[in-house]
Amino acid sequence: MTLSGGITMVPAAMASPDKKRQVIHHVFFWLKNPNSTEDLNKLLDGLRSLEKIEAVRQYHIGIPALTEARAVVDKTYAVSALSFFDDLEGQNAYQVHPLHKKFVETCSPLWSRIQVYDAVDL
Repeated sequence: MTLSGGITMVPAAMASPDKKRQVIHHVFFWLKNPNSTEDLNKLLDGLRSLEKIEAVRQYHIGIPALTEARAVVDKTYAVSALSFFDDLEGQNAYQVHPLHKKFVETCSPLWSRIQVYDAVDL
């Protein structure tokens, strides 16, 4: 399927497994106590520690923007973290890294929900 701008949609199962593709890992967090500044700061501190993982090429932590309300925009999350990796191997190494494991152990009691979106470059 070709989208506007000439972008071709390729099902993940059809993507060439031998081609190294940059992986984009975007995680959204909802806090159990959304009005707790202390919980938010703990989560932010934990997220900041993940940038030190060697496999991370770019990293961004954000909060919902004050853009206009539209039906397609979800502003219910508290924080998002966006990570870029050279390839799947880098993303896999990140998942088992001691800093990531420590983050999950320390910060998971703070969130009520997380949602992850992983993508690869075409």
